[in-house]
Amino acid sequence: MRIVVFIVVSLIVASASAQQFAFELWHEGKLILDSGDTLRGSIKYDLQNDLIQYQSKGDNKLESYSARKVLFFEIFDNSVKRYRIFYSLPYSTSGQYKAPVFFELLEEGKITLLCREVLEYRTMNSTFYYYGSYTRLVLINKYFLLRENGEIEEYRGKKNDWYDVMKGREDEVQRYVKANRLDLDDKYELAKAVNHYNSLFR
Repeated sequence: MRIVVFIVVSLIVASASAQQFAFELWHEGKLILDSGDTLRGSIKYDLQNDLIQYQSKGDNKLESYSARKVLFFEIFDNSVKRYRIFYSLPYSTSGQYKAPVFFELLEEGKITLLCREVLEYRTMNSTFYYYGSYTRLVLINKYFLLRENGEIEEYRGKKNDWYDVMKGREDEVQRYVKANRLDLDDKYELAKAVNHYNSLFR
């Protein structure tokens, strides 16, 4: 019995350590600096510290830029097979002083949906009845709404609370989500629902 439990624990630890997040990888892309310069090459981003590393093609020299120096960057993320766009926008994490922070743009329109990735330890339940639970580092998406006045507000509701944000068109969006079997816990499927809402005003 102990041997079986040891094997299970080892497999869990191995899968957790083998897990790679998109921010740990290099991506082909481009960035635009506050100076107006456009740089193309390999990019690795760090939203926790609002930094990006850049390496031009054929050059081993690494350069780092903070959100203060970057207006925008775009990458092709092979892990999800799509282009991802990030903007540096003023935001206050403490409720007072605003500083440039990187946000991923998921959808733009009547509702402009932004996102930031955060790493958190979560307690997971094992599928093996003889082994209780374990802690694992997981990637959490935090969502934000960019208002017309330029203010950024963190969305703190639950999955089904998104319909409250889409006042006046909740029923239409709900039918669209159901017809397309969208999971609003998935950020790209959530973006599709918001895109449909925005399309109703175009």
